[in-house]
Amino acid sequence: MTATTNRRVVLVSHPKGKPTAENFRIEDAPIPTPGDGELLLETLFLSLDPYMRTRMNGTATYAAALELGDVMVGGTVARVEQSNHPDWKEGDVVVAYSGWQSFAISDGSNLRRVDPDSAPVSTAVGVLGMPGFTAYAGLLEIGQPKAGETVVVAAASGAVGSVVGQIARIKGARAVGIAGGPEKCAFVKDELKFDAVVDHRAPDFAEQLAKACPDGIDVYFENVGGQVLEAVKPLLNNFARIPVCGLMSHYNDAGAGASIDLSLTLFKSLTVRGFLQNEFVERLEPTFLKEAAGWIKDGSLRYREDIVEGLDKAPEAFIGLLDGKNFGKLVVRVAE
Repeated sequence: MTATTNRRVVLVSHPKGKPTAENFRIEDAPIPTPGDGELLLETLFLSLDPYMRTRMNGTATYAAALELGDVMVGGTVARVEQSNHPDWKEGDVVVAYSGWQSFAISDGSNLRRVDPDSAPVSTAVGVLGMPGFTAYAGLLEIGQPKAGETVVVAAASGAVGSVVGQIARIKGARAVGIAGGPEKCAFVKDELKFDAVVDHRAPDFAEQLAKACPDGIDVYFENVGGQVLEAVKPLLNNFARIPVCGLMSHYNDAGAGASIDLSLTLFKSLTVRGFLQNEFVERLEPTFLKEAAGWIKDGSLRYREDIVEGLDKAPEAFIGLLDGKNFGKLVVRVAE
């Protein structure tokens, strides 16, 4: 530990539309001291994810809203700096939920041990963490793709979408990705090996998507909404399944966002289910972690990280995330 203060990012105002730098304050506070049965964690990596935007509105959703002055929430990879807990020792690396700050106190619950020798520790909040498990659980538990079916996923170069399409292919389905711009589309097709990819920025996007899905869509993994959903709806097959894990294009809206009307759901016998990854937490260890690690080892599951240096850069990087500026899983390196 070389730091002498606890740098943290707090919410100082609720965004109206897109967040701006003025919604955040970067401040220094004393490094907290752990009490009996507690640990002092030093943050190594902070995960930046779209869901954080919904926590900034001042109203509760599936979780309590952030109050003004609160440290921004977020998953982290951290190192135990001091331990007064029998189950944890100094130097242990863990997944925690300590937020946008350099140090945090934990009572030892809700921590997951990380093996630094098995993979880069940053992957514990990426392909081997919440985003990867969101893809795994939503696709396999709700989407249930069968061999030969067509699975479509938006934001296909991102942390969740990239894993969805690759697992679909591992299970024998046909993966069609949607991404923004030639560079991301090339990555999805050439590096991730999706069967097809469509650029949502193309003026004839809907026509291109239809051409890429000649047999319709059996599973649509929803994480964006907006024009992508509108292009998907006419292509849905009877009995199509739609896991809904996010509506990123609507997080800055004041309205209700994207929707699938009930008549379409009825006439095509659709299954539409929203979910949070913690609903399936019993499959995290050892099932997901074991399978995903094996897929990474044999090359069938690839990943890309977009690493930003320094906690001070977190607000700017997060604002860019909501505009699709990141390329791969966005993480902030807070400490070495």
